[in-house]
Amino acid sequence: MKNRTLSDTILKKSSSHFGRIIVVTGARQTGKTTLVKKLFPNFSYISIEDPVVVDEYKKLTASQWNSLYPKAILDEVQKEPQLVESIKSVYDQFPEPKYILLGSSQILLLKKIRESLAGRCQIVEMYPLTLPEMLTDNWESEIQSSYFQNLISGKSTSLTPFLLDSDHPEKKKIFDIYLQFGGYPAISDTSISDEEKLDWLKNYVRTYLERDIRDLAELRNLEPFTKVQKLLAINTAQLTNHSKIAIEAGVSSKTAQRFLEYMSISYQTLVLQPWSRNPNKRLVKSPKVHYLDVGIMRAVLQKNDELNGHEFESAIISEIYKQAKVTNDELSFYHLRTVDGREIDLLIETEHGYITIEIKKTETVRNVDAKHLKGLEDILDKPVLHRFLISNDLNTRELGDGIIAIPAVQFLT
Repeated sequence: MKNRTLSDTILKKSSSHFGRIIVVTGARQTGKTTLVKKLFPNFSYISIEDPVVVDEYKKLTASQWNSLYPKAILDEVQKEPQLVESIKSVYDQFPEPKYILLGSSQILLLKKIRESLAGRCQIVEMYPLTLPEMLTDNWESEIQSSYFQNLISGKSTSLTPFLLDSDHPEKKKIFDIYLQFGGYPAISDTSISDEEKLDWLKNYVRTYLERDIRDLAELRNLEPFTKVQKLLAINTAQLTNHSKIAIEAGVSSKTAQRFLEYMSISYQTLVLQPWSRNPNKRLVKSPKVHYLDVGIMRAVLQKNDELNGHEFESAIISEIYKQAKVTNDELSFYHLRTVDGREIDLLIETEHGYITIEIKKTETVRNVDAKHLKGLEDILDKPVLHRFLISNDLNTRELGDGIIAIPAVQFLT
């Protein structure tokens, strides 16, 4: 097993005055159940997906819950909204019971929570493994924060050449594995063969369609959704054109938008909104969609060869997003493009300014690759705090104008 950064967050929330109900949500197979069982070994575990016993749980009164299950983990609880009402009743009537609610469908779970548990719970989102987590060997292994995580946490971020890092061979190995198979815990063990990993990813995509999407959208015919899913993978990291996707998938523009929303709320994609707060500049206002796991994206595309530039960009942006979510949830993420073609792949807004990032797949960085990182002060409404050119070039160096060229593997491990 790999250690998880969220362990401390969940334990801290659980021990707080408002931590009697913790909701952990995220995509299927991100390790929610495994983690909470490890963190709360004295809690009863209740699977809502077990049809034999679920009706018996639904019959329990608040007093019976308090007596029989004063501390419990309820898995896939969004499938039985009545149980959320039961937990609310227990919470309101008794001061001691504590519950962990797990769910893999954000919209179904959070809709019910907003209705019934508002002010009574704390919510934690769980994503596939980050690269620092992938570098751990077990639950007890210390998770070393990445350069990026130290940066957004305000810690020291002095740069030394990546190749002088004594751990650089292992970091590069894990980074290459991530680009090939993504970060899902089930296939993080290096002893698992590549063929088994690919089979797992293909099965995950099939299970996602047959279970998550059927639960979420109640679709009888999955073919139109499957077409949109693949089109999103083909066009990852590119401007999203709902009308074009709709035409190619043979659905209405409204249906295409709905399918895109399903992908986002089921934790399969990240919608990167355009930054557009300068009324004096002509800015593109179309979002970009990035797959949240590069392994799943490969499985959707049935792709085993090298990533192209857009796919590499998505792999880097999704990893940055995951690392930020477990480190500093107060950040906002955008892309920036002017109508005359100037573009910033990732714009991270902090309280005091922006971190600007350009991503290139190249193994040899040139100064011209960083041209869009210059002169942003005329566009943005806050100072530019940092400018990074992230690539596969393993040489770390300054390019002038405050721009740092840094290997993706160094930035993220």
